[in-house]
Amino acid sequence: SYAFAIKNRHTWILSFLYIGTFGSFLGFSLTFPTLMKTMHPDVPIQMAFIGAVTGALSRPLGGALADRFGGTTVTMASYAVMAAGVVGLVFTYATAGFALFLALFLVLFAAAGIGNGSVYRMIPIAFQIGADTAEQRAIGHRAAAGCIGIAGAVGALGSFFVPRTFASFGIEGGLWIFAAAYLVMLVVAW
Repeated sequence: SYAFAIKNRHTWILSFLYIGTFGSFLGFSLTFPTLMKTMHPDVPIQMAFIGAVTGALSRPLGGALADRFGGTTVTMASYAVMAAGVVGLVFTYATAGFALFLALFLVLFAAAGIGNGSVYRMIPIAFQIGADTAEQRAIGHRAAAGCIGIAGAVGALGSFFVPRTFASFGIEGGLWIFAAAYLVMLVVAW
């Protein structure tokens, strides 16, 4: 199944999209506690788990919404919400109280979780495009199975990219980069 997936362009497009959803979930899960402690040192660090829990619990919702409205539509909406969330953080992170800071990050976590579910819902559909025969559909099923593994591995790169982006460009610069990346991913999904 990996051999079929590696050769198919859909694997790499979906993997790129999954960096934006799953990668953001992982990367923000790693950096949120540090950002929270830096910007709101009076808040107990144990509060940081709320972000990861929100993202994890949102993933099934993304699959359900994708079943109803289509994976591409839901994925595009998740990127739009994520871009709006990081722009909101850019304009408020330095002056906002903890409640707004937390609310905006929870929006990011929820949108990333929803996007995780919707991107994965796109995978089996993408590999059936143009499959007119039973043999082509069988190859598409194998390629989709391989893509799931590849997309998960590639998407995990976000756990590297998000902290490195903040370290290299600072909080505000990193947030602007994420906003631009989400808009690019929205266009790619479209």
